[in-house]
Amino acid sequence: MPSLDTIWNLTRPLLIGILLAILLIRLFEDKMIFFPDRFAAGTWNTADYGVETEDAFFLTSDGLQLHAWWAPAAGESSHTIIYFHGNAGNLTNRIDNVGFLQRLPANVLAVDYRGYGRSEGRPSEPGIYLDALAAYDYLTKKRGIPPEQIVVLGQSLGSAAATDLASRRRLAGVILEAGFPSARRVAQVTMLLPGIPYLIRSKFDSAAKLKRIHVPVLVAHCTADPVLPYKLGEELFAAANQPKTFVSYNAFCHEPLYIAHPADYAAKLRAFLESTRQASP
Repeated sequence: MPSLDTIWNLTRPLLIGILLAILLIRLFEDKMIFFPDRFAAGTWNTADYGVETEDAFFLTSDGLQLHAWWAPAAGESSHTIIYFHGNAGNLTNRIDNVGFLQRLPANVLAVDYRGYGRSEGRPSEPGIYLDALAAYDYLTKKRGIPPEQIVVLGQSLGSAAATDLASRRRLAGVILEAGFPSARRVAQVTMLLPGIPYLIRSKFDSAAKLKRIHVPVLVAHCTADPVLPYKLGEELFAAANQPKTFVSYNAFCHEPLYIAHPADYAAKLRAFLESTRQASP
């Protein structure tokens, strides 16, 4: 039977490796989630792309100044969409997407999270939730837009910000594109090392928050999503309460999702926006 010293000598490297892995994951976790481009990467003159916007600045509850684009609807509309993008780049990578939503038609408030574009600070999970709340307060308090006219749309990582906001504030509807039920499920599906899902600090538990949301929800996902597998979108949809709609495209796309079928998806979003108006008290 091996001595205790022998057992220790054999297991010590493994234990040290596990501890180092935990430390590295905790230290660099946010850097593995958020990939912001700060100002001035990209083209900020949206008019060059035929999209009319104006700059909006507002403060978060922890004192950071955020930047967003306010894009009035290209036509008459009673709907305003708060748009939260994915984890990379900044608003300049989403000009076409803002224009697509604007032409539905709908008013759009497109938000850069803290640390992205012209917004101050560094991104984190708690931070982007505060950013979402600040965007909502800007619309309701500064622009006087009623909650029953506000729909929140989140793409990829933005689906977590959108869901968290909808679980905390009154609004008309929720659109989740290329989303996921939780950070742990993403790690379980996409990472090769089986223990990683239990080491990460981030939660992004949209599935649990959807249980508290009772406004219309639309979940959209491409079957060949190269970043977040289709089954994660199905799981997210399963977690939502009725009334809910699932939109699926047999296509290779992630963000933006509308490129799979622009005309069809625009029609589905118009129908969804109308359903939120009918569902409002």
